[in-house]
Amino acid sequence: MFGYEPGTFTGAAKRRIGKLEHASGGGTLFLDEIESMPLALQVKLLRVLQDGVLERLGSNQPIRVNCRVVAAAKGDMAEHVADGSFQRDLLYRLNVVTIALPPLGERREDIVPLFEHFLLDAAVRYKRPAPILMDRQRAGLMQRDWPGNVRELRNAAAQPLKERVEQFERAVIAEALEQAGGAVAVAADRL
Repeated sequence: MFGYEPGTFTGAAKRRIGKLEHASGGGTLFLDEIESMPLALQVKLLRVLQDGVLERLGSNQPIRVNCRVVAAAKGDMAEHVADGSFQRDLLYRLNVVTIALPPLGERREDIVPLFEHFLLDAAVRYKRPAPILMDRQRAGLMQRDWPGNVRELRNAAAQPLKERVEQFERAVIAEALEQAGGAVAVAADRL
């Protein structure tokens, strides 16, 4: 995060610009899962945010930094402060604007559009046609709780091939039956 000078430790052959310095000049530094940051690093980050100055590891030269910091956290940060795993002053420094994002299970209207986005992204990445979600598949997505939130949703298609084929076949048959008004012979002819 702070960078280092050559020779500071074994393997430090050349100067390394840290993330804070790299974002300086009006950029933005995004810190994900800030609640897991070690206390020693929290203290150093707080000092940089308060003073606007950092020192690379192995250097005594102050470097002015000017960047925006956006932090994301899981859970209640007040609890992390209360149990001593997060610096109160750092939380106050970072907590200028808070955007509370409810878990995916509490925003069901976002599930299908997000999943369709991930499908399209995968189709483009693998140069394949984008699959079309059947109504039954949409309903199945909406019924799950998604405790892993968007990360779990993104990886929901990562099933063994046999399961994916069975799921696809079930969906195609169900859709054909739905279109045929429940007439099995008509659905079978169409399939």
